[in-house]
Amino acid sequence: MRNVLLWKVVLAVAALAVLAAAPAFARTEKHVVHGPALEGNLQGNSPDRTVYVILPPSYGTDGDRRYPVLYFLHGRTSTAEEYDGLIPFDADLQAAGEGSHEMIIVVPDTDTLFGGSMYTNSPTSGNFEDFIARDLVRYVDGHFRTMARREARGLAGHSMGGYGTLRIGMRHPETFVALYAMNPCCLLPIGASDPKFERMSLEDAVHGDSRTLVNFELATAWSPNPRNPPFYADLSTQDGKPVPLVIAQRAANAGVAMAAQYVPALKAMKAIGMDIASADFVRPDALAMHEELLKFGIPHRWEDYQGDHMDRVPDRFRSVLLPFFAQAFAGARP
Repeated sequence: MRNVLLWKVVLAVAALAVLAAAPAFARTEKHVVHGPALEGNLQGNSPDRTVYVILPPSYGTDGDRRYPVLYFLHGRTSTAEEYDGLIPFDADLQAAGEGSHEMIIVVPDTDTLFGGSMYTNSPTSGNFEDFIARDLVRYVDGHFRTMARREARGLAGHSMGGYGTLRIGMRHPETFVALYAMNPCCLLPIGASDPKFERMSLEDAVHGDSRTLVNFELATAWSPNPRNPPFYADLSTQDGKPVPLVIAQRAANAGVAMAAQYVPALKAMKAIGMDIASADFVRPDALAMHEELLKFGIPHRWEDYQGDHMDRVPDRFRSVLLPFFAQAFAGARP
């Protein structure tokens, strides 16, 4: 009996030695996160959201360590799954290796009936701003070994996700310490849309082209109206004429217009980054935001690079964003 026990101890020690010697790998986990902030929205978007959580190489081998978290927001008419396919998050973390720069990456899905939430609170499409800044952060801090502090949380995103990064970041400086907007859209005021949208049915709008989806996405996010079915939103034209209130609501939600109200919050960030490609269709938006930040003396990293809206995103995530946030998280403590 004593020999049997001895062999069990020997085998257990040997197994631990093998595990300790095994290489550490980054890995991706797929979760479903319930968002109380999204409950009861009039559009019927699910409050249960798919979320990809990418864990760094040492997460599985160092059970006592806690990590900073980078939240990454996807673009419109897309999903978290599509961005997980576009950007090899786990391979990028693996290539970065183990060390003080390791972080957890969280990619939530915010797709809606019309292809995007604008990361805005709306009774029609759902309170997606609160979902990101509160529900999701609470879930991640409660289920993973994070440094559950502002100093260890960053927010980044591409296109509509870049808009969401700046919007949520300036409205929630108590939650995030650093921001990076890749090719951000929707930062300039958007005027009245084509009056043809007034004649569309809900089915026609849902199956419409990109311009149609954008129109109804903006309406449900920025000019919601619970008393105006079936869209539960006010359009930017009525009887073919612009509606001043809706135009004003659109302008109020433009990132460039919002910045002046949140200068202290933006200056409180440890780091802000923004970039734009030379052939990008949202180039005017990013340039205008860059000028607005300069006007108010808000420090930020700015890069104007060769490319279009999508072609350099995977490379720049690996070579620019990961080092940017590794530096921003330096010195963070659990």
